[in-house]
Amino acid sequence: MPTPRPPTAVTDELIQALRDADAVQFGEFELSHGGTSDYYVDKYLFETDPRCLRLIAEAFSERLDGEKLGGVALGGVPLAAATSITADVPYVIARKEQKEYGTGNRIEGRLSEGEEVVVVEDIATTGQSAVDAVEALREAGAEVNRALLVVDREEGGRENLADHGVEMEALVTASELLADR
Repeated sequence: MPTPRPPTAVTDELIQALRDADAVQFGEFELSHGGTSDYYVDKYLFETDPRCLRLIAEAFSERLDGEKLGGVALGGVPLAAATSITADVPYVIARKEQKEYGTGNRIEGRLSEGEEVVVVEDIATTGQSAVDAVEALREAGAEVNRALLVVDREEGGRENLADHGVEMEALVTASELLADR
């Protein structure tokens, strides 16, 4: 893994909060892309923990300049909602697939043609779910150039997003999260 960035107080506090929420687990885990790992970051444990959610929303809010948020379903939705409230900006939800009922939308919420959207996602391994959301948002008329993530597992997600013209900003990298364990 790459050398970690210099730590910041926010990074250190978030890492401690993730650990306190038992969101970092060790063992043998199958990942969504089919690979395996000796550690797992349980997004549901940190996304349902008020301290973690508050720290993430505050950190994401500091990285915004009035852009609309695009929460990747399912994990990015609570992050987008909390950040929306903290930053006082609206958000939309990017579904993994177009729904087969009701309005049949893939993007939920109000989105105008040419509107700038920052994708919000929990964890990137390959980054494919964020890429899929970017493509869906662009097809719906949004301009998407950035993605905010909580954890970069440093396994190609940043590069995959860059290949699609999206800069990834992660609050924590796997190197930082696993240091001193």
